[in-house]
Amino acid sequence: MNSLSTEDLPPVLKVEDIQKFLSIGRNQAYDLCNSGQFHVVKIGRSIKIPRDPFVKWFLGESTEKQG
Repeated sequence: MNSLSTEDLPPVLKVEDIQKFLSIGRNQAYDLCNSGQFHVVKIGRSIKIPRDPFVKWFLGESTEKQG
């Protein structure tokens, strides 16, 4: 099994990175990214996620919902 740690994540994540990290499906990963639970940057049709806000969300350090 390939388990990733937060240190293995690149500074800017793609939805696929989150999908692999959390071992979830593609649709679940997109739903999570669009849920507003952590900061995402939309560039055209692609979604980029800064690592630090995602890791804080994953560790439960950021519980406020982003607009």
